[in-house]
Amino acid sequence: MTDLIALDKRHLWHPFTPMQPWCSPDHEPLLLVSGNGCTLRDQHGREYLDGNASIWTNIHGHGHPVINEAIIEQLGKVAHTSFLGFTHEPAIRLAKELVDLVPGGKLTRAFFTDNGSTAIESAVRMALQFWKQNGRQERDTLIAFDRAYHGDTLGAASLGGIPLFKGSGNDFGYRVVTVSSMDELAGLAADRVAAVILEPLIQGAAGMRLWPQGMLKSLDAWCDAHDVFLILDEVMTGFGRTGKMFACEHEDVVPDFLCLAKGITGGYLPFAATLTTERVFEGFLGDPGEGRTFFYGHSYAGSQLGCAAALASLRVFRDERVLEQLPAKIARLRDGLRDLPAFRQCGMIAAITVDSPDPSAGVKICLAARKHGLLTRPVGNTIVLMPPLCVTLGEIDRMTAALRAALAEVAPTESTA
Repeated sequence: MTDLIALDKRHLWHPFTPMQPWCSPDHEPLLLVSGNGCTLRDQHGREYLDGNASIWTNIHGHGHPVINEAIIEQLGKVAHTSFLGFTHEPAIRLAKELVDLVPGGKLTRAFFTDNGSTAIESAVRMALQFWKQNGRQERDTLIAFDRAYHGDTLGAASLGGIPLFKGSGNDFGYRVVTVSSMDELAGLAADRVAAVILEPLIQGAAGMRLWPQGMLKSLDAWCDAHDVFLILDEVMTGFGRTGKMFACEHEDVVPDFLCLAKGITGGYLPFAATLTTERVFEGFLGDPGEGRTFFYGHSYAGSQLGCAAALASLRVFRDERVLEQLPAKIARLRDGLRDLPAFRQCGMIAAITVDSPDPSAGVKICLAARKHGLLTRPVGNTIVLMPPLCVTLGEIDRMTAALRAALAEVAPTESTA
């Protein structure tokens, strides 16, 4: 393992990771070698509870036999073929299951890509192209919300409200108007707006910031009144994270575009879907010579392995009655942390913010939590607990106890203020 770590420091560049301290001779990276359920193991055989669901992706735990077997079965047929001008059974079945998950029948079409950023890119490009080629060329503006995060590809990043995640410059991409609340929509020229994009109920990278109850419903009504497309970014909140399959269900909202990734395969493989309406789809129909085709896609779009994993994950939701078991887990998570300062929760997403003058307090707390068997990652000085949905009540207790122990060790005054 020592040789592997040396090679890592010599050749790898990790995302969202300060590489100078990482490559320091006295730093031993955590090398994860195996996992089962909510438990991960490192190079020394030490075990940890996966407190951030492997960057908010894992749903049913590591090594789930149903998903494992589905991937193996698909490997016996074919791993991947082009989805550009071809099709296959797993994609067809997955598209049908996904649109059937959304109440009301409004969403009828699924466009597959391979990560959250490209799910967003697809929705935004569809919205802008729809208006351009259907007689409303002036609708060229997108509305996004302050502190939003929608991904790191250029177009998705231009929608974001966190300068840190935009790289060296912030003036690029789409024509975007950023607002901080519903009140600011009143002064906008709605006839120029192509779409509004929102992370429903809770903003993730903003530090798990909750939206006011009813805000999503009000935004949906505003979009309907002005014939503006509503894009919901459920890359983080989708697939049970908020207690329902999709966060928008809490306020009975069905958007024009629903963007899904992360948990769509149970956390096994890169895969994403952008669900949309028949109205949008029909706006792209016409003779090929008219140029109305949606010329966007990725080499691994509709991957058979990704589709197989996603279908298996949805089967686990049904067979193991995953959503029905969440209320007790949500309550246990709340009980374990509710007395801590700046605590907030949205379903199986819990967070606390440490009021510390040390900007690295969050990192230090998460490192201390490792000694107590918990892996998670902060957003600034906000500590997030977002376990796989298969987590047991006992494992939730162990997670919250580990976090409390880390807080007592690193920031005892701030955590009890």
